[in-house]
Amino acid sequence: MADVAESNGGPGPQDPNAPSLNVLTQYVKDLSFENPDAPVSLTTRTQPAISININVNAKPLPPSVPGSNDFEVELKLEARAAEGDRTLFAVELLYAGVFRLTNVPQDQTGPVVMIECPRMLFPFARQIVSEATRNGGFPPLMIDPVDFSQLYRQSLARKGATQ
Repeated sequence: MADVAESNGGPGPQDPNAPSLNVLTQYVKDLSFENPDAPVSLTTRTQPAISININVNAKPLPPSVPGSNDFEVELKLEARAAEGDRTLFAVELLYAGVFRLTNVPQDQTGPVVMIECPRMLFPFARQIVSEATRNGGFPPLMIDPVDFSQLYRQSLARKGATQ
């Protein structure tokens, strides 16, 4: 008798040696919202200048399952809105997750950890920043999607230039 997953066009039985990426947990490590000139800042009539910085850091954790590699990946989002030299708001978020890589080839670990993991964290971090700015009395700041592959390539280029 055929496996049900095979008979309906789905994938067959899972290969225990296939590479996998699992999110074990995700969490806010640090969140700060500053509205230093409220309530005056809330009456701004001009389009403020908004700057956004995004950084990714990762560190290996002791493996809890043989054959796996666990990593804590941190996604840091910093956004500032200014009108001239006056800061309207500043928000900083350090959002992290613990990821388990199993059967991922060593040469693919860096790209998976620095591209795929932050890509999975980003929608949640984006929502937190959006809600923080909205709760601060401003329109929600909707950060554009991020090309983490490009950020990773830029990071490799910077490291290559310094060596």
